[in-house]
Amino acid sequence: MSDAASPRLVDAHHHVWDLARRPQPWLEEPGHEPLRRSFGIGDLRSAATRPIDGRHLDSTVVVQCVASLSETRELLSLAGRDPLVGAVVGWVDLASPAVGDVLDELRDAPGGDCLRAVRHSVQGEPDPEWLQRPAVERGLQTVGDRGLAYDVLVRSHQLGQAVALAERFPGLPLVLDHAGKPLVADGAPADWERGIRQLAAHPQVRCKVSGLVTEADHTRWTTADLRPVWDVLLAAFGPERLMFGSDWPVCALAGGWNRWAASVGELLADCSRSEAEAILARTATDFYQLRPSTATALKGPDGS
Repeated sequence: MSDAASPRLVDAHHHVWDLARRPQPWLEEPGHEPLRRSFGIGDLRSAATRPIDGRHLDSTVVVQCVASLSETRELLSLAGRDPLVGAVVGWVDLASPAVGDVLDELRDAPGGDCLRAVRHSVQGEPDPEWLQRPAVERGLQTVGDRGLAYDVLVRSHQLGQAVALAERFPGLPLVLDHAGKPLVADGAPADWERGIRQLAAHPQVRCKVSGLVTEADHTRWTTADLRPVWDVLLAAFGPERLMFGSDWPVCALAGGWNRWAASVGELLADCSRSEAEAILARTATDFYQLRPSTATALKGPDGS
């Protein structure tokens, strides 16, 4: 268990969902059977027991799953009552003319001071220029005007949209989720690496080292399989612009939180203490404006 003086560990990307309250249609995809139950913050506490570089989990960023304002309100409420959750990445309709009013309403809701960013599942949009739609760009401008960031969820073939977004909005803090979902089985594909280096050329962009294991062979992946992607990310962004994320509970499809944590520990072996600090805590803490580390974060709000 960490104490207030211990180096912190931030999980910059995880999810929770309650299927009794809200369906998750994406869980009906083949292969997602192990995820077809509810997952709460207590389940994350039980799963995330392995330290990384001697650090135990003490703060997280919970991220939206579906296009639902109700879900975002529930995530904010969770952050407001549970010390483990330091920030929320919610959802709003970026194309709506009322997006500014909606953001203001969310920030006035219980836990609303934990809203740090918004996200839309661009990976599921067939329009190859969805992020460049005029209405969406107006919404993104409003997000930036409200002092919020934007989580970019695209697949590797959509990285051009992310690069264009970074070019158009140099003042909007951006973070690439799941490293742009490279096909890990193919090593570090040249087209993915090209897109990553183009995106990393924009200083307002950060990148989450997350979601890699579910892009690999779920049962047979090794740290060696991940290393080519890791090496590209480290060279392109540098440790000061990378942040660790688990993508829990989705990572349970490929070994779970602790197995991924063990692999991250191996990947960090050649990094300095300062570099590890950046990847495991500092980048996410600064980007998401997380509250200071507390001694009770791994305990529930009732101390359990």
